[in-house]
Amino acid sequence: MTDLARFATTHGVRHFLFSFCDLFGVQRAKLVPAAAAAELARSGAGFAGFAAWLDMTPADPDVLAIPDPTSLMVLPWQREVAWVATDLKVEGQVLEQSPRRVLQRQIARAAAMGLQFRSGVEAEFFLMDQERDTIADGFDRQSKPCYDQLALMRHYPLISELLEGMESLGWGPYQADHEDANGQFELNWTYAESLLTADRHAFFRVMAASLAERHGVRVSFQPKPIAALTGNGAHLHASLWDEAGHNVFHDPEGEKGLSDLAYQFVAGLLAHAPALCALTNPVAGSYRRLARSVTSSGATWSPSWISYGGNNRTHMVRLPDDQRIELRLGDGAANPYLLQAAVLAAGLDGIERRLDPGARSEVNTYVEAPEGASSLPTCHADALEAFRHDAPLRDSLGEAFCTAYESLVAQRTDT
Repeated sequence: MTDLARFATTHGVRHFLFSFCDLFGVQRAKLVPAAAAAELARSGAGFAGFAAWLDMTPADPDVLAIPDPTSLMVLPWQREVAWVATDLKVEGQVLEQSPRRVLQRQIARAAAMGLQFRSGVEAEFFLMDQERDTIADGFDRQSKPCYDQLALMRHYPLISELLEGMESLGWGPYQADHEDANGQFELNWTYAESLLTADRHAFFRVMAASLAERHGVRVSFQPKPIAALTGNGAHLHASLWDEAGHNVFHDPEGEKGLSDLAYQFVAGLLAHAPALCALTNPVAGSYRRLARSVTSSGATWSPSWISYGGNNRTHMVRLPDDQRIELRLGDGAANPYLLQAAVLAAGLDGIERRLDPGARSEVNTYVEAPEGASSLPTCHADALEAFRHDAPLRDSLGEAFCTAYESLVAQRTDT
């Protein structure tokens, strides 16, 4: 284990944020002084699980958060503090319902097949007024605001600080743009191994929210914060690599340059799509984003059908090139770890069962239904019902997690 005390001395760090992501994607943390970090790295920082969105009671023992030093990141905007993702244990046993643990199980499953999952995520967000549920920029009024240069540059102080923060962390950011909705933005960074991408995704949400506050605005990752505008997606770009470091999704002889393995992975996503929605689209607003409604820009840029196409953004799965696939289903409310875990679990099932996705569709699904395709769920309750009956997906994700998640969703619905 990296010596946290030595890291603190080397990097001028005074405190560590021992952080974990609960089942609903909320970041939880304790601030640990550098002088105490080495001891707590061994014993773990204690949390009451019931106080977060974990399926526990007030009578349960402490959840102990053990830092994973490979995830250490110095806060670019507060360099005396370092963030570290933690793995959760209770009385010496791994907490199987922990989202990071759920993803680690899928990574191990892929590794047993000689595969590594690499992914990139597009984390769209709105910049909102701090006091009202309106966009922060009153001048951002174009009917088609996507790539609006002037609106982008009005928020240059914040956007550039986010890009520079990612650069300092070694993420390899490569572009930022104004997205399809008024007040909506997206920053892209280089794909990586899926656990690293999930850690970065979780940290990005913290960084974006923290820096936005400093610039007098508020960040929203919610799927549909403004009814008439395009919602926030969390598109996932995925590929599998073998132990020799070769992308096994790529096949120059395959259709569109993709391998049979890639199409089997796509077939797994299609087969499990209704159940996937329970995790990739976890709130009521998720289904307003997926609805076949017209936005002020003219398109939702989100799927409504269980279908795949070539370089066609109206489908659930897009094949943008001969190196990867893109799942356009997930949204900004998705837990960063469960998004990755659910996609990998479904895709690996497609590979294990050698599923066939059928012929791709090239229709514009916003004006024409793909032939033979089923609709995506129209509410979270329907997605949860599909999740409840998807035995292969549940077996992969682990029943301890599945029942915990369903229990908490029921509690949240009751309140």
